[in-house]
Amino acid sequence: MINAGIVTVSYITATVLFILALGGLSHPETARRGNWFGIIGMAIALLATVLGVVTQHYALLVGALLIGGSIGLVLARRVQMTQMPELVAVLHSLVGIAAVAVGFANFMDPDKHFVGIELTIHDIETYLGILIGALTFSGSVIAFGKLSGRISGSPLLLPARHWLNLLLLLGAIWFGREFVLQSAAGGGMTPLVIMTIISLLFGIHMVMAIGGADMPVVVSMLNSYSGWAASATGFMLSNDLLIVTGALVGSSGAILSYIMCRAMNRKFLAVIAGGFGTGGGAAASGGGADQGEVVPIDAQETAALLAGAKEVMIVPGYGMAVAQAQHTVFEITRVLREKGVNVRFGIHPVAGRMPGHMNVLLAEARVPYDIVFEMDEVNDDFPEVDVSVIIGANDIVNPSAQEEPDSPIAGMPVLEVWKGATSIVLKRSMATGYAGVQNPLFFKENTRMLFGDAKETLDEVLKTL
Repeated sequence: MINAGIVTVSYITATVLFILALGGLSHPETARRGNWFGIIGMAIALLATVLGVVTQHYALLVGALLIGGSIGLVLARRVQMTQMPELVAVLHSLVGIAAVAVGFANFMDPDKHFVGIELTIHDIETYLGILIGALTFSGSVIAFGKLSGRISGSPLLLPARHWLNLLLLLGAIWFGREFVLQSAAGGGMTPLVIMTIISLLFGIHMVMAIGGADMPVVVSMLNSYSGWAASATGFMLSNDLLIVTGALVGSSGAILSYIMCRAMNRKFLAVIAGGFGTGGGAAASGGGADQGEVVPIDAQETAALLAGAKEVMIVPGYGMAVAQAQHTVFEITRVLREKGVNVRFGIHPVAGRMPGHMNVLLAEARVPYDIVFEMDEVNDDFPEVDVSVIIGANDIVNPSAQEEPDSPIAGMPVLEVWKGATSIVLKRSMATGYAGVQNPLFFKENTRMLFGDAKETLDEVLKTL
């Protein structure tokens, strides 16, 4: 056992390392270092808690650590990059259910000694922790289902859904009052259980009502919820480090959600209310009408266009992740740069299924950070681009966002690739994107469609180059 002073110093050190981790993760060049700061900080926090706070049941604790650590290690080794959004959603659900379990255990603890206003404050902390945890758990499970394709990406738009959300919220507040009153009299379990069920239903309905095109925002939003759940758990347990760490995760997730919404020209409350992306719903049926003929191109012609260009812009999307084509993309980039071609990457904030998805893939393939740019940095340059290569992206390069006021993605900032000399779109088929709307880009005169698996077609392009 270590004394309380060492535990306090360890917690402060861990907090500083967590802040440094967030700072490192803000840029690809420092992200690896930021990860290590987070790992070291968590190791210090864990050791300080186990050796300085826990006083009994070590066998159960060690067993749980071994089981959880083994599962985490196996998942980390087996998960594919395309499955990272689903893994993140699963991890958020675990944080949520842990907050619920801790809350109930804390409420039923026979050794707690709170009276008067202290008991009221403690009950409110417990109630909020379980409420946010249950909402995070059920919402994250639904998000996992949508991201993995087990649940349709179409939003579930129930009649009077906003009134239903309001009713659930008022119910949670009412039973919170009942819980505090009954807890002071020695009860409170019934309203606590009812509130937990309400929160679970709230999380399910909230995420079910959000369409596929908004899923990156959902991931960051649930990240924020998991942080606040952890922070509430810290208040329950009087653990300062858990309070601070949860607040860091919660606030950073909220800021990221705001940034994502701004990048999509969306209001955060509108995303929570749901009904944006259709993922094959009504908008898709109307958007799939014939808009003309596409002009196909083969790998040899693509290689010739790239070799003869001076400015090339590569726009990756989820299709690149599915095909695992990022390494071939890097090799093509290297060959073109050796030929004197200026190659850059344009990354949309919501490309993929989670924030930073494309950046992680490109970093994995060792694409230089200095040629990877955000949408705002390159959008004005497309008129000077000779060839734009769109790899498995759809909604983020869809002109409908600017040209069709009634489109489900109307107003969303997109990469304006059609303003360049030639756009080459790599797709398996003419299927719509995750928002479920057809893309007029495919039918423009300066667009060429390279059909097939992205990795196989790009391998042919690389051989020709």
